Order: sequence, then C-alpha cells, then structure tokens
Amino acid sequence: MMALCLSSGAMSVTLFLNSFTLAWMHSVEKIRWEEQWKIEENSLHVTSASVRGSGAGMEPPEDAVFKEGAWHYTPHVPPLQELRLTHSPFTKEYELCFDGRCTPLSDFFTSLPQIDTIVLEACER
Repeated sequence: MMALCLSSGAMSVTLFLNSFTLAWMHSVEKIRWEEQWKIEENSLHVTSASVRGSGAGMEPPEDAVFKEGAWHYTPHVPPLQELRLTHSPFTKEYELCFDGRCTPLSDFFTSLPQIDTIVLEACER
C-alpha cells in the first residue's frame, strides 16, 4: 500500500492516503496557495493548483482560469521522488489537507527546530 511519509531529522510519520492538498500563505502578499497531489507509482504527482490572487513573484500561468475567487491551473511539473519544504518562524507554515481538514505540518511531529526541512515522499508500507 502506498502512503505519504513525512520526515524531519530523525523523526518520521507515515500517513495512509492516496492524495492530499498542500497549502501555504505567500510570505509577502499573504495570499493562499494550494496544490493537489496524488501518490502514484512510488512518486508524488501534482495534479492541479490554485492561488487566490496575484502579486510579487506569483503571477498565475497564462492557461489559468479564474473561478470561485481563485486562479486554477495545472502545473507542468514531472513526478517527484520527494518534496522538500522549509519550516521557519519567518513565514506561516505549510498545511497538509486531507479528509476534509487542514493541519499545520509541525503538528505531525513532537518537536521541530525553529528552522528545519520537512521532506514529503511516497513510501510503501
């Protein structure tokens, strides 16, 4: 069974799911960004994304469609073996959304250093 493994340093968490949404707030513009991911063939595939506005360094691509208050588009990114995210006190943290709720990534760990890297990867359990 495929799963999503989250790791930071010596800590690791396994979540048994096939898809998830990664959400975050742009550090300057304070606009929410979301990406929908699926776990398939031992890799992570981004299937769609949306951003609730535009601004410095976050213009939606030309093929984006504006609906329901956000720009929606399909990222052209090849499947990834891992996704590395920075945990930092300087920006609002990433959220992992599944089963109808969003949870800050730090909530999946008992403790994290103030600045750290959280790795998301497909794993088999």
